[in-house]
Amino acid sequence: MGSNIKKRIITSIFLISLLSLMFFYTYIMLISVIIISIIAWIEFYALISKIFKKNEAKHKVLRFLYKAISLLFLAILVYLIFIIESGHLNLKIYLLYSVLVAIMSDIGGLVFGKIFKGKKLTKISPNKTISGSIGSLIFSIFLIPFYQESLFNENLSIIFIITIIISITSQLGDLFISFLKRKAKVKDTSDILPGHGGILDRIDGIIFAIPVGIYLFIII
Repeated sequence: MGSNIKKRIITSIFLISLLSLMFFYTYIMLISVIIISIIAWIEFYALISKIFKKNEAKHKVLRFLYKAISLLFLAILVYLIFIIESGHLNLKIYLLYSVLVAIMSDIGGLVFGKIFKGKKLTKISPNKTISGSIGSLIFSIFLIPFYQESLFNENLSIIFIITIIISITSQLGDLFISFLKRKAKVKDTSDILPGHGGILDRIDGIIFAIPVGIYLFIII
């Protein structure tokens, strides 16, 4: 158990460092986004392929699901490249904030779930608890004081509402990928990240949080 936690910490430090470099260096962000998207799509394809084999009768539904998520991947990738190339500072801040909310949601869910435990949130993911979901929301809110000035076009109540929605969206994205893994009967989408599993395991909530977060900041 200690070895696994050590791997998770080391991998987390690497990912946070990469995120910082991505924000300050456009070319690193562009290359990283493309590589991460390709790997995540490959993992998703492998996941869906396993479900196909186990549920031959449900091919049509699963194929539709595969195409829908593939289009989402592509749309997000194109949109992220647009944001990166546009050089628009506000969009980059919205992007970074959405990603950080998803990350804090993940951390908050893990911490509160381990400490308080309690009733299970859903059968889809047995490790997730109601206390963990509440922890996700609380940890996400902790980001607001640090980004309130950067998000200068928004008042505090708007930022609070958007943060909560992003966190909930991230949690739903996490549950959705967990549902697919449960159907495929696998624990992780791959083992590319020591202690964390696959790229898709790490960005499952982020995939959904980014478009929702940026969209809300733009329209509200």
